[in-house]
Amino acid sequence: METVGRMAGVSQVTVSRALSEPSKVSSETLRRIHEAIRVTGFVPNAIAGALASQRSMLVSALVPSISNIVYASMIAAFNERMRARGYQILLSETGFDLGDEEAFIATHLSRRPDAVLLTGVHHSVQARRMLLAASVPVVEVWDISSTPIDICVGFSHVEAARAAADFAAKAGYRRAACLSAGDERARRRQQAFAEHFERSSGQPVVKAAFDAPATLANGRTGLSRLLQSGFSDGVVFCSSDLLAHGVLVEAHARGLAVPGDVAVIGFGDQDYAAAVEPALTTVRVDREALGAAAAETILSRFRGQQRVENVIDIGFDIIRRGSA
Repeated sequence: METVGRMAGVSQVTVSRALSEPSKVSSETLRRIHEAIRVTGFVPNAIAGALASQRSMLVSALVPSISNIVYASMIAAFNERMRARGYQILLSETGFDLGDEEAFIATHLSRRPDAVLLTGVHHSVQARRMLLAASVPVVEVWDISSTPIDICVGFSHVEAARAAADFAAKAGYRRAACLSAGDERARRRQQAFAEHFERSSGQPVVKAAFDAPATLANGRTGLSRLLQSGFSDGVVFCSSDLLAHGVLVEAHARGLAVPGDVAVIGFGDQDYAAAVEPALTTVRVDREALGAAAAETILSRFRGQQRVENVIDIGFDIIRRGSA
């Protein structure tokens, strides 16, 4: 800043003021200072600025998977609104292990973010302690809870699965199977669907699950396992559209008619769901609306609006297409 000041013909104090409170510096002085910054390549020390202002202008976002479109589209909507207000997103991919998430939370909090976005409402005890002690807005997304750390924005995975089971029963399916990935929310959906369908139909639901994240290959393998166990002439509820897509591919490879021999219901309504053959019946969650709502709750807190609703349920829809 001393060098910039000499080049602009002003004091170091004036350079500091131009960076932190530009409204208090004349437009001509600002012009000279910014030109000197451009010429020197000077990058202001954001950490020092944060210490002075008590604001880092950073918002942490932790998601299980950056490559998964379900989370990516949600974060894109969240990022768009936060950037429009001058905030930058510090993004990390945590996976699904609570211990790994705890370590990422500690690392992010050491950077003193102004707010934290987390995926899900299940965290380690120590993670909750750290977040509560941080005294910054915390929004948990993609799930709801009556006891959030601060704010949660999402939907009920249990109710979404029950709605899928009701849909299957009303469509006339008497037999059902579940295919699930290994994360906690996927297993919760699988369990809720199975219990609800069994109560309504009186028939046991066949289950297949993987400890790994959802992949198309696991969808194919999963249908093979279900068929080997004796499942036929029913509907398969999948914990994600990716698994459901794999089921469709495997059914086609085996010459099975969909939905005649086996019907398929996915979860997530990913971009390709309407374009596969047959088009995929699925549970839709408005991911962009979820990300936007999460951003608005944080921004409301920044504006000092303390009475923000702390549980925001964005709901879900059953999208009926050709696969079921």
